[in-house]
Amino acid sequence: MSKNAHGQSDGVEPMAQPSVIAEIDEKKTDVREYDINGSEKASVPEVEVLDPYTPFPIDLTQPDEGNILTVRAVFLGCTLGALVNASNLYLGLKTGWLFGANLFGALLGFAILKSLSRSPLRIPGLTDHFGPMENNIVQTAAAAAGGMGIIFVGGIPALYHLDLMSESPKDDFGKLVAITFCASLFGISFSVPLRKFFIIDVARELSLIFPTATATAVSIRAMHSTGDGYGQAKKKIRALAISFGCSFGLRVISQYCIGVLWDWHIFWWIHAIATACHVPAPGALGAQSWGWFIEFTPAFIGSGLLVGLNSAMSLFFGGVFSWAIVGPLLVKYGAAFGRESEETPGLWSYLNMNVKDLDHVSPRYWLLWPGVFAMILVSMAELAFNYKVIGAGFAAGYRGALGAVNKLRKRNQPEQTQEKDTKDDQDIFEAHEQVPFWMWGSMVAVTSVLICVILGKMYHFTVGISILSILFAFIFSFLAIQCTGASDTTPVSTVAKASQLVTGGVTKGMGINLKAAQTINLMGGCVAGAAASQSTDLINDFKVGYLLRTPPRKQWYAQIAGSIVAVFMAPGLFILFATAYPCILTVSPKSCAFGAPSIAAWRAVTEAVTAPRFPVPQGSAIFSLVYGIICVLISLARHILNLKGKEKIANCLPNTMIFSLALTLPYTQYGTAMIMGAGAAAIWKAKAPDHWNMYGTSIASGLIAGEGIGGVLNALFEVVQIGGGFYGTAFGCPDGEC
Repeated sequence: MSKNAHGQSDGVEPMAQPSVIAEIDEKKTDVREYDINGSEKASVPEVEVLDPYTPFPIDLTQPDEGNILTVRAVFLGCTLGALVNASNLYLGLKTGWLFGANLFGALLGFAILKSLSRSPLRIPGLTDHFGPMENNIVQTAAAAAGGMGIIFVGGIPALYHLDLMSESPKDDFGKLVAITFCASLFGISFSVPLRKFFIIDVARELSLIFPTATATAVSIRAMHSTGDGYGQAKKKIRALAISFGCSFGLRVISQYCIGVLWDWHIFWWIHAIATACHVPAPGALGAQSWGWFIEFTPAFIGSGLLVGLNSAMSLFFGGVFSWAIVGPLLVKYGAAFGRESEETPGLWSYLNMNVKDLDHVSPRYWLLWPGVFAMILVSMAELAFNYKVIGAGFAAGYRGALGAVNKLRKRNQPEQTQEKDTKDDQDIFEAHEQVPFWMWGSMVAVTSVLICVILGKMYHFTVGISILSILFAFIFSFLAIQCTGASDTTPVSTVAKASQLVTGGVTKGMGINLKAAQTINLMGGCVAGAAASQSTDLINDFKVGYLLRTPPRKQWYAQIAGSIVAVFMAPGLFILFATAYPCILTVSPKSCAFGAPSIAAWRAVTEAVTAPRFPVPQGSAIFSLVYGIICVLISLARHILNLKGKEKIANCLPNTMIFSLALTLPYTQYGTAMIMGAGAAAIWKAKAPDHWNMYGTSIASGLIAGEGIGGVLNALFEVVQIGGGFYGTAFGCPDGEC
């Protein structure tokens, strides 16, 4: 849903991050805050009114910040973003979900640099005054450095699944860095002219509030306020640090006794006890075979704290639908098949993804297609439901282009014939604070040429298809930015899949061989997805900067610095994980620590649009169509109910994007973990709303980041052969494997 909650997931890009929207009540002149589910927090009278469409009033209590593009800000931002990058790759490979670095970077950046600025030691460049605009630079660099993970949890590993790359990712490091570099900088460059269009020209007209960006700006302003802002921030940071430490510690320690400290295979335990006592335990092995167990994953408990009951229940009941209803029925009536354990008769595996005979597939393969098809269909439908907004956006873009042409023409006229240029929405920044055309324009041109060269030389693209990929990247990025501004949902997955579908049609008409067509299909999707992700991240950063009055040119430099870190960080981390867990690169491992649903989705679309024979069982294809239509109708009902102001009724309907994601996940434990978090959050909010508002977001962010970083350390331990795979115990795991 690349929801951004600013969530991106490749499957669900909700990025599960808290979205707090400052909404202004003109009559009462107060600020009302809403959480991610739209629940109103207590209305607190304020002296000033924060309009989310205009720069916040200048805080006269803040001293002049001077130079805000400091070495300390960029370095710290890149470091924090690198942590998020590492966390995202781990979590993305496990579940397809990614999490943004905006609030994480803003909060920890404040904690570290504010503490340094209060130090009695005076070290120039390190302990100088730290203000909101420099905090914005930290957050911008962090968001950029934390990006680019989206293609390494889906499209890139899918290339290895289809044997389209070298045997080892180490041999492809240059290739991976090259395409990541070009796609990233291309997205950064062409987003510059979109800044004024989306943030100033049409923001109010199209209700583009950019919720996560606005929440980040409000948070930064509050933390730097002269009142209790610093004290409040210290409490939040302490909560984040504690939850991070607990999550990190659990993830690292649990690898040595994973069947007790991390996974609870309750039905396997019942079977083992019943066998030892010589008593029957009907259904225990069956429940275990279908993947029903509990996993104490802090990341998804934390995600549940943020996303609310509707999303958590959608994922959980999607798992029930898949692995307790449809899957067993498929096996019962001979439409899908499992593989029985040699060690334990009665224990079956239903996760095989190798397909030699479409009449003899696993339930996972059979269910993958309805899940992927419905996610694509619902994403497209959501765009269609908002056709008025999207149409208005393109119309405004056309008017803006005409205005630019007229302005250029006037500049070329003799001075006495020029009319005074007046506009209703003037940018607050002077020309020297803007990113000049020669900078971003030359970067667009250079990166476009480099993309064509790299795709041609390394991935055997024709020039025409390379140009088509670049064009898709721009068009789809335009839609992705607009969706993010309106709903805080970045449809990176939809962007990539749409590119794959169109590219698949083009390559079929060219008559090229299957391997070449699959390579073109996947890499074209990667370019479109990566560019859309980076451009959306930068527009979000520009929105924060616009509200806090941070010059866009300095933000752009910070974004480039962060992106260069991500260019090397993301491929390097992917190689680390592939080295530690080679099962990531295979289609059907016997056992793997990573479910990798996004890889399966990318591979499935590629196989479908390039294969001579449609690689889907007939029953699965029919079910996909019917199920997809039902999901679209449910989404339409939610849309209509929300428009009529009946949000409570709409929230009783499932989120069909998340529900469909469950069909692609080979296990059910993530839905269970999210239910734990969402249930705890619901009770917490009801019993102590002020306490939740103070600590909820911080604790959730710490849980998410802690597990991700702990997972990276586990991978390093595996590489140096001191991890749980070498010194751990499989006690409590079915057949000795968890």
